[in-house]
Amino acid sequence: MADIAYQNYVRNASREDAEAYHSNFQAFKGGLTPQQIADYYSQWGASGKYDIHLGMTRYLGPIQAARAIGEYFVSNRENIRILDVAAGTGKVGQELYNLGFRNLDALDPSEGMLKKAKERRVYNQTFQLYFEQNLPIPDDSYDCLVVVGGMGEGHLPAESVHEMIRLVKPGGLVCISMREEYLQYVEAYKDKLQPLMENLEREGKWHLYKKEYVPKYAFGKDGTVFQYVVH
Repeated sequence: MADIAYQNYVRNASREDAEAYHSNFQAFKGGLTPQQIADYYSQWGASGKYDIHLGMTRYLGPIQAARAIGEYFVSNRENIRILDVAAGTGKVGQELYNLGFRNLDALDPSEGMLKKAKERRVYNQTFQLYFEQNLPIPDDSYDCLVVVGGMGEGHLPAESVHEMIRLVKPGGLVCISMREEYLQYVEAYKDKLQPLMENLEREGKWHLYKKEYVPKYAFGKDGTVFQYVVH
């Protein structure tokens, strides 16, 4: 499915858009180890092309997630502690900083991406780690956890939502922004991610605050922003 989507997009795209889509596809095409993905992101980030390829005309994820978080936390933003998971070059952190959030941390396994993120000077701490169970971060450390671009083939598994809940304080927000199509064809999420989210709600772990549909979220493809309040 991903290969078909790739072929359909590049066939009709401009040279610049096709190059950007191709670069993004290399990270999400599947068949890569976590280390290979992290290394690819390091190279992409170091090239200086990542932020160009995923600029606002092609990718709305960072600005949409930041807006959603800003609508939830309308006051005292400078003291709201946020963990940006799969932070990349810090595009989400920059958008949050622009909205007045100042207590931001970044987590990403890619050394090259985190180097670029640090250059923005919007994060207090950075963690070069894979997002997995039992991270060396205490329970209830954050008021908010945001994931933009971290959901996709070979990226965060559906089960990672358990760790997200652990890290966020009761009353805090988990914001997950992703392409809508990944819920349909990525095996790690198809018939798994949303049922798991709903089951955790039935268990009283969190509740759905808002689910937003975002037209033309990434490369003209639609997206979804999940917002869950932790119990």
